[in-house]
Amino acid sequence: MSTEQQNTLDAILRRSALPVGSDVGEQRRLLRELTSAQPLPPDVTLTSTTLGGVPVAAITIDGVEPRHVVLYFHGGVYVLGDAAGAAGLASEVGRRTGAKVYSVDYRLAPEHPYPAAVDDALATYEALLKDGFAPADIVLAGESAGGGLAIATLVNARDRGLPLPAAAYVMSPYADLTLAGASIDTKRAADPLLSRELLEPRVTDYTVGQDPALALISPVFADLSGLPPLLIQVGSHEVLLDDAVRLAQQAAGADVSVTLDVTPGVPHVFQAYGALLDEATAALNRAGQFLTARLRA
Repeated sequence: MSTEQQNTLDAILRRSALPVGSDVGEQRRLLRELTSAQPLPPDVTLTSTTLGGVPVAAITIDGVEPRHVVLYFHGGVYVLGDAAGAAGLASEVGRRTGAKVYSVDYRLAPEHPYPAAVDDALATYEALLKDGFAPADIVLAGESAGGGLAIATLVNARDRGLPLPAAAYVMSPYADLTLAGASIDTKRAADPLLSRELLEPRVTDYTVGQDPALALISPVFADLSGLPPLLIQVGSHEVLLDDAVRLAQQAAGADVSVTLDVTPGVPHVFQAYGALLDEATAALNRAGQFLTARLRA
C-alpha cells in the first residue's frame, strides 16, 4: 500500500474539491462532471426502474447470476449526487457479493428536506420485501450520507416491525449532522474533500428547522439495539472519522455485532478510487467477504 499512491490521490482530490461558499446548483454541476468522467466497467449494465414508487438504478454484472440483493444509498450530504453517479462503486459491492444492486435515487434537499430521503429509503426496502425477497437475501450498503441513511433505514424498519436484512456495509458514514465529532476539526488539514465550512450549509438544507440530533437524521444518537451485523469502513484522513468511530461504539453498546475497519492515510470514501489506490480494492474485498458470510447461502 503505497504512500505515493495516497499522496497522488490526495493531490487529485484537493484539485477537484467543491469550493466552500458555492451554491447547491454549482456543487451539483461539479459533482456530475466528476462522476461522469469515470465510465462504468464494460460488464456493468444500468437500468432505470422503480421500487415502491422511488426511482432506482438496477445494476447487473455480466456473468454474475445474482442470488442476493444489495440496496445501495449514494452519498452527497443529502443534497448532491444520484443513483447513476454511484453505480460504479455500488457495482463493486455487487460484484463481490454475487448480488443484483438497486442504487436508490432518494429525493434530495433543499427541494425535499428531511424526512423525504428517509421515507424513500424505507419505501424501497419495503418494496423488496413485498416483491418476495427474503430478508436473509438482502443487505444494505451506502457511502457518506448514504451510509448514514442505510443505518437510519435499519432503525426505521425495526421500529415499524419489519424483518431486518442480513447485514449492512457503510463507507465513511455521515452519521452526525450536529457535526459534534472531534475529527471535524482535528482532521481538517488531512481531509482533501470535506470541512465544517462545506458541511454546515448543507446540514441546514436537509434539516430545515428539525433537530439535527434526531435519530433518523443522525443515527450516531439512535438506539441501535436489534440491528443486524454492521461493517463500518472509514479512512483516517477524513473529518467524518469520529462519525464512524462513535457509530461503532453506539452499536457495540447496544450488543450489535459490529466491525470497525479504519484504513490509515486514506480519504473519505476511498473505496471509490480502486484504479489509483490499492487500499480501495483491499477494503472492498474485505467487505465482500463480510457480506457473503452473512447472506443466505
